[in-house]
Amino acid sequence: MFDNATLFVTGGTGSFGRRFVRHILEHHRPRKLIVFSRDEMKHYEMQQEFDHPAMRFFIGDVRDLPRLTLAMRDVDYVIHAAAMKHVPIAEYNPMECVKTNIDGANNVIDAAFTNQVKRVIALSTDKAANPINLYGATKLVSDKLFVAANNIAGNRPTRFSVVRYGNVVGSRGSVLPLFQKLVREKAKEIPITDARMTRFWITLEQGVEFVVKSFGRMYGGEIFVPKIPSMRMTDLASAIAPNIPQKIIGIRPGEKLHEVMCPGDSAHLTIEFPDHLVIKPSILFTSPPDYCHNLLGERGALVADGFEYSSDKNTEWIDAAQLRELLKA
Repeated sequence: MFDNATLFVTGGTGSFGRRFVRHILEHHRPRKLIVFSRDEMKHYEMQQEFDHPAMRFFIGDVRDLPRLTLAMRDVDYVIHAAAMKHVPIAEYNPMECVKTNIDGANNVIDAAFTNQVKRVIALSTDKAANPINLYGATKLVSDKLFVAANNIAGNRPTRFSVVRYGNVVGSRGSVLPLFQKLVREKAKEIPITDARMTRFWITLEQGVEFVVKSFGRMYGGEIFVPKIPSMRMTDLASAIAPNIPQKIIGIRPGEKLHEVMCPGDSAHLTIEFPDHLVIKPSILFTSPPDYCHNLLGERGALVADGFEYSSDKNTEWIDAAQLRELLKA
């Protein structure tokens, strides 16, 4: 699919973008691979890291529709990874979060239509399901925009889907590097917001591979959710700092005890496949495809009424010993 194609990654200098670029260059032969980001220093660093004839680097912001439309010329596939993601910072700067996560998403859709892009996948988050913080709420709106865009495509070829997953092990801004920093600084305590707290976990490479596979699976309108393990935050702290006491500090503003990726209210739309779940669109103005049978030939089935995919009710877990092995790998 990606051989001799042009790919475009918004927020491409971030953790996901860098790993995605590496994956594509190692496994495919793209005509062009365009990194779109507003951080010139990260562009410079990536240019040193990825010296490949297919690489192109565009300074730009998803808030800037003319620049985005120009950069997306002749593009076949778009991965929308740009987002304002830090929960407390979003709470203190709400309109900045709205401008990037909602207005920026709408600009990506408009630019993709203008350039007749074939397929677009937007990255989402578990925080978009039943959101209680602004970041999650803006990503829910973003998800709705991308799903609904399929209904206004008309005879244009562009199709849109969403990939939603949980916390990425070791990504920039996640709790894992924070705990590791505290260990290096010989902290006397590891802060835990609540002893009951659980989270979904996925590695960066797993996230990239899931996105790549979702391009092959998609009809348009799906929210793809990988089946991934959960972990208790106390186990995470024990894995990173087994000899440092844990201190309960209370839940931060906008933080949940447990994360949900497929809400119970969407059970009637949720399809289970062996290694992933799909939330199909609730409204379709055209004849809907058979979402239980995807374009890779995989078959799924609707889940039971009341089904909810949440980090505390998961059937797959990682403990402290398993995380240590994962980090070594």
